[in-house]
This record gives sequence, C-alpha cells and structure tokens, in this order.
Amino acid sequence: MQEIIDRAKELLADKTVARVLGWKAGDLPYNPEPAYFETVESLKDFVYNGFCGANLSKYMIEASKLEGKTMVCLKPCDTYSFNQLIKEHRVNREKAYIVGVGCKGKLDIEKIKNQNIKGIEAISGAELTDEVEVLKIQTIYGEKTCTYQSAMLERCHVCKGKEHKIYDEIIGESKETKDAERFAEVEKIEAMSPEEKFAFFQGELSKCIRCNACRNVCPACSCRKCVFDSTKFDSAQKANVDSFEEKMFHIIRAFHVAGRCTDCGECSRVCPQGIPLHLFNRKFIKDIDELYGEYQAGEDTESRGPLTNFTFEDAEPSIVTERG
Repeated sequence: MQEIIDRAKELLADKTVARVLGWKAGDLPYNPEPAYFETVESLKDFVYNGFCGANLSKYMIEASKLEGKTMVCLKPCDTYSFNQLIKEHRVNREKAYIVGVGCKGKLDIEKIKNQNIKGIEAISGAELTDEVEVLKIQTIYGEKTCTYQSAMLERCHVCKGKEHKIYDEIIGESKETKDAERFAEVEKIEAMSPEEKFAFFQGELSKCIRCNACRNVCPACSCRKCVFDSTKFDSAQKANVDSFEEKMFHIIRAFHVAGRCTDCGECSRVCPQGIPLHLFNRKFIKDIDELYGEYQAGEDTESRGPLTNFTFEDAEPSIVTERG
C-alpha cells in the first residue's frame, strides 16, 4: 500500500494528476470506501487491502468531466469494466492515469462472520504484502482465524485472470485465486425443472428491498436517465408490491446489460440482502458464448459486442435450442 501512496504523492506534487481515486478507511476494519484525494496531506487516509473490493471504474464517468487527470487505482478485474466504458464512450481515456494495483483476491466480511466469527475488532493478513494463507481476527471474544481462501468474494474464486487489460503503470504483484468453474452455479440452475427455477429465483428476489445499490454500482448501468426512476410506471417504489414487480426490475436490468456485463460481481457484493444477482448476468454471458461464440466484455476497447455485430453465422431468433 505504501508504494501506491508514495506514487500518488509524486503524481499530485508534480501536477501530473489533479486528484487520486482510491479507497479510504471506514469506521470498521473491513469497510473501506471509494474516495477522492486532492492533496498530498489527504492521502494519510488512503488504504488498499483485501477489503477494497469496490470497482472504481464507474466513478471515472464523472471524473472524466473534471479538470485535469485523475489517478485511478484499478484491480485486474476492474480494467475490463474500464475498457467497456471506453468502448461505450462513457469515460475519457486521456483524463485517466491508471495505476494497476496488485490483487490476491478480495474478502467478503459476511463469509468471515458465517464462520461463527462475531464481534470483530481487527483483522490482520489482509494487506497485499502479507504472505499469509490465514487471516487472524481479533474479536471481543478473543483471537479467531480463518483461511484467506474461505473468506474471498465469490467472483475471486472464478477470477478472469490477473492481467491488467489497460494501465499506465502497475504497482504490486497479483496472486492467482481461481479454484472454481465460472459457470458451475449457472449449470446447477439450468439442471432444475422450470418449477424449481421459478421457486429458486422467487425465493431470492423476494428479499429485494429496491435500494438500487446493484444498479448504482454497476459499471454497465451508466445511463444518464434510468427507466426505473420514472414515476409513470410505478417502478420507483422501494418495496415489493407483488411477485411480478420483484422480478421485473432485476430481469429487465439483466437484459439491459447483456453483452456488456464484464461479470465484475459488484451487484452481488453490494446487495444488502445477499441476493446472488450475478447469476442473471452470468447466465446471459453463458448463453451468448454458446449462441455467438466466446466473448469477454471489456477484453479490449475495439471489438464489437456479439449483440451489436451481425454475422451470417448468428443464431436465428426464431430457433429454439435445447438449452437451460
């Protein structure tokens, strides 16, 4: 972390950048939050550790409108989102100084708590430079431990790789974390009967409180105006009214980002109800791969997405295939 701070100070001091976009410490040891730092002095609050899961790409939409360059810290998976935003003309590459930061997997505090670890006061082993496999957690009940792997976010277990797809410089090494198949969860759902699928998603989506956290954090949800903010269709309500409404929001949102979602997992990470929202998007990614050929949104800034690029080999909309 110190190397990132030192470099940020240099870039601010010589006016290469006007501000730094990173993470600042929260009120608890496991909840750092995105923040801008505009002075060398303000960097005293900068943090970067295993709990800095937030994808900062979307913040660059507004940062691109500000005077001067913004130094932005992007993890390998975040760079896919930034590339996709460049492709969609939502961010200005010339206004960003991208520091690719190393990653050894990001942590999910709920996974730690679910291991019967409560009353957390401090956590050690989460720093990028910590060469440890076990987290030490100080609680009001004494010291507890859990493996780093068991505390990682779901998306880190199916990591797309530790290569930064776009950057100006890289600080810190990354560690491979993939130990599961990307579409395994989707395939389990595909194997269900229609009744079982309906019951599964009804059970999950009925938890939704319409806080809009998933929409607000999603890099692919970058419309200036959102249909779900319109009062004409009674879609701005904050609680479910019936079984149709609770599905409408998430299914329509998944359709809106189809072919553009980079599978960054931010929707599931921020959901206060723990709904596995990434499953909708990942199902669409799997379908697109099967129908149009393998495609990874954000892999580059040039290629056209499969849903916006017609070829004679495309699957015909009228053809019903044997798929889940």
